[in-house]
Amino acid sequence: MEPLEVSAAFVAERFPRAEVAVMAGSSASGRRTATSDIDLLLIGPEEMFGSGRSSLATNVAYDGESVELFSYTERAFEEWVGRDLATFRPVLLTMLAEGLEVRGGVRLEELRNRWCPVLEAGPRAHEQELTARRYEVTDLLDDLRDATDPLEERVTAGLLFEKMAELLLLTNGHWLASSKHLVRALRRWDAKHADDLAAPLLDLDFAAFADRVDAELHRVGGREQAGFIR
Repeated sequence: MEPLEVSAAFVAERFPRAEVAVMAGSSASGRRTATSDIDLLLIGPEEMFGSGRSSLATNVAYDGESVELFSYTERAFEEWVGRDLATFRPVLLTMLAEGLEVRGGVRLEELRNRWCPVLEAGPRAHEQELTARRYEVTDLLDDLRDATDPLEERVTAGLLFEKMAELLLLTNGHWLASSKHLVRALRRWDAKHADDLAAPLLDLDFAAFADRVDAELHRVGGREQAGFIR
């Protein structure tokens, strides 16, 4: 069966009381690989669980597939969305907005009408948040320039790329993501910026990478060190 068919069968068998079911991730976006999970978002009443709980996030083997399940009552969904937004990583809203409908109809449309504007508005990071992130980038940048151990140098450079990418995204009103999704988010914002930042890192030219980060840091407010208060 195709992933969407597997998703529909899984919901019908395991969570028949789910009101909304959305298949998200690589199975929905066309990026599916041999090791891809089926990411599945479910929203429904407490009776959906049959155990009095309000949420369940787990991985389930089903019909030869690995199903990564995110299931919530509507109230629990709101609570977890709030946690996502507080960290600037709207995982659940992205699933809701970009995933493929398994079931839901009008109810799914209502949820999307409510939450998609929040997603589209982007994050609003306070100045203190951005200052703290500039401090973190400054500290990592100095660590990279001072590094003499090859392993320490590579690990520090990788973390510095991540933190600089996050700072660029937040400063420019874009949501954060993790791992490969961070790279994709950076490219969606500005492909040239992403390529320019990544090029020396991919070449393992850490001195040039440090210079690139330093230049980007100055564009978003500059170094933050002396006098910084957490």
